[in-house]
Amino acid sequence: MNPPVAFLPTATEPATERCLDDQAWQETLELLEWPLVCQHLSDFTSTRMGRDAARTLELPVSLAASSQRLAETVEMVVLDDLSEGGLSFRGVVDLRPVLLRCSKGGVASGEELLGVAETLAAARRLRRQIDQPDLRPVCTALIERMVTLPELEQRLKIALEEGGRVADRASAPLAGLRQQWQGLRQERRDKLQEMLRRLGTVLQDTVIAERHGRPVLAVKAGAVSQVPGQVHDSSASGSTLFVEPRSVLSIGNRLVDLEARIRDEERKVLAELSGHVAEEEPTLAQLVLVLLQLDLALARGRYGRWLGGVPPQLNDNPDASFLLRELRHPLLIWQQKKAGGPTVVPISVDVSSSLRVVAITGPNTGGKTVTLKSIGLAALMARAGMLIPCSGQPSLPWCAQILADIGDEQSLQQSLSTFSGHVKRIGRILSALASGPAPALVLLDEVGAGTDPSEGTALASALLKALADRARLTIATTHFGELKALKYSDSRFENASVAFNAETLSPTYDLLWGIPGRSNALAIASRLGLDPDVLNQAQELLAPAAEGEVNSVIRGLEEQRQRQQSAAEDAAALLARTELLHDELLQRWEKQKQQSEVRQEQGRQRLERSIRDGQKEVRSLIRRLRDDRADGETARRAGQRLRKLEDSHRPPPERRQPRPGWMPAIGDRIRLLALGKAAEVLAISDDGLQLTVRCGVMRTTIDLTGVESLDGRKAEPPPKPVVKVQARSGGIGGAQVRNSRNTLDVRGMRVHEAEAALEEQLRHAHGPVWVIHGIGTGKLKRGLKAWLDIVPYVERVVDADQADGGPGCSVVWVR
Repeated sequence: MNPPVAFLPTATEPATERCLDDQAWQETLELLEWPLVCQHLSDFTSTRMGRDAARTLELPVSLAASSQRLAETVEMVVLDDLSEGGLSFRGVVDLRPVLLRCSKGGVASGEELLGVAETLAAARRLRRQIDQPDLRPVCTALIERMVTLPELEQRLKIALEEGGRVADRASAPLAGLRQQWQGLRQERRDKLQEMLRRLGTVLQDTVIAERHGRPVLAVKAGAVSQVPGQVHDSSASGSTLFVEPRSVLSIGNRLVDLEARIRDEERKVLAELSGHVAEEEPTLAQLVLVLLQLDLALARGRYGRWLGGVPPQLNDNPDASFLLRELRHPLLIWQQKKAGGPTVVPISVDVSSSLRVVAITGPNTGGKTVTLKSIGLAALMARAGMLIPCSGQPSLPWCAQILADIGDEQSLQQSLSTFSGHVKRIGRILSALASGPAPALVLLDEVGAGTDPSEGTALASALLKALADRARLTIATTHFGELKALKYSDSRFENASVAFNAETLSPTYDLLWGIPGRSNALAIASRLGLDPDVLNQAQELLAPAAEGEVNSVIRGLEEQRQRQQSAAEDAAALLARTELLHDELLQRWEKQKQQSEVRQEQGRQRLERSIRDGQKEVRSLIRRLRDDRADGETARRAGQRLRKLEDSHRPPPERRQPRPGWMPAIGDRIRLLALGKAAEVLAISDDGLQLTVRCGVMRTTIDLTGVESLDGRKAEPPPKPVVKVQARSGGIGGAQVRNSRNTLDVRGMRVHEAEAALEEQLRHAHGPVWVIHGIGTGKLKRGLKAWLDIVPYVERVVDADQADGGPGCSVVWVR
């Protein structure tokens, strides 16, 4: 039998602190079927020692210890989910028996010592996986106490082969003895094979047999004299004798001697290795305990994950609330998944800090006892550091004592009736509450039953009031109507009930809070097939007053609860639809935002590409201009290309359409475009093109084009008088007159120089411009003509009239 499990002590849990092992505590564990939960937990362990420890799982005796176990559970199961293939304890064995033998001077077998080496290797592998203080502080602190002894592991693996056989390299004398033994064995086999060939006529078989560990030949009984040697056996008929030839007897004796010497040498090696293990016994014992604790933590996590459990919040406040939403009984989940049982109906428990007693009423077979066991097991699992099979965030106080009276305590051997058994067990519960630690959870099934109803009711009322003073929470099931009324006289009491479907005459196993339940005994009897005449007579015997005072009230409360539940479901549906609409609007907004960002990003990328292309083109033009072979024509073409780039990359101007039909009048308030401020019109010139305005203390005259109305309308200037000028014959531009201001002489200039001069002239022109370039070779005229064709503000280019120069002068019309 393995030594008892001992867990590593924590700062708040001394190793010598005693566990609760009194009779009431042990009875509670049996009544709640805690050993069966531990049996299920053991199926999720990875090692044999973990399986043995899980079956007799010890519960922590302090809140700090329970919190540490819960943290270990969560960290290990999260790491197990993240690890490919899950965490593996392959190679870990229980070293406690071999450590005990070695520490007392004994010699371990090769297989046991090889197990030590494999355990050290597995511990080192697990340490690498777990060691991460930021993510797993509790488990990382735990493995810091673990030393993996790589030197001892290497020594053991060098000296031992697979299966625990001592290797030849472990000892030079051992290697020599084994080599001698192998040589003698081969020599004996060769001699026997030679005798098989030579004595084939006197042998029954040509196979070398073995008797009593010695090689023999099957010799015919009549020819035994021809094969001298030692007879070891004979066949059943006596016709065959098994003879070890004399020529190999001495070799066999020498082999036996060598085998004894080899065993002695192997034992020396094993003794030496066992001594090294004994020297590290404290370190190895600590390592085993750490591995066991990690194995149990992983098993708790995997079991809780299989149950669909979540980590509970353990409160150090003894008066903290019990909050367990959709709690399911772990044994019923096991039955559902493993044996194909019915679907488990969850219950919800919400007990505020001010409540001390909850009375659960309702019909038999309605789930009252299952509710008690579910709550009790949830408290035990939380204390053990396990995940609780419920939803949300379960919260409950750490219960130092969990005491229960569930089931029938009838005993013929002890001459105890049902009532007497309950009374003795309740007496042990009261004694445990008086002498044990707090807080305590008490679970009572059918309190006060088994005796006269009036006396049972009085006893149950007094007991529940006493427990309200001594225990943190007491949950009791009952059929007594008087216990349902305690809630209305003591604020520490609350009612609950298991629901019953009156239409199908069957329980629904739902737990309803705040409403007492009816026993529905007659309805259940009817469903079970009791004689209708008996049921009708029982219905007539019911007291009308009692029916009116209790059951009618309960029935009304149930109807009210159903109406409230229906209204709550409607409100929940409306809320769900609202949330869906909100989510849909949010998604649409996010989508539009993403599309806008995408469009902006695409525009930015297009702009960047355009800038890069323009920069590349400009660099190319610069290189061409810097070339020694560049001439005026090259410069002219570069200038034309730059102007094209400027026009293609210039953003379109934002123009506001003016509002026609407005002309300022004296006394109007206008806005000065140059200053962006409002002013008052004092006077208007005769031609209407200039205004005298006052802006603050400043008085000035400004053109009509420099103002606009306060609502953004542009002024419409008065129509200009029409002046008719007689055109010269033969010219297109007869509507304008050439003078010195609109004439430019570019003769003698290069093309690019003429382009620059003409561009400056065109920028200030208000009509056609005459450009004198001469005739010559025509290169200057053609260059200017090609450049003007791409200038956007040039309307057309024609030859001047013959009187103005004809082909030697061009007239440029601007838009």
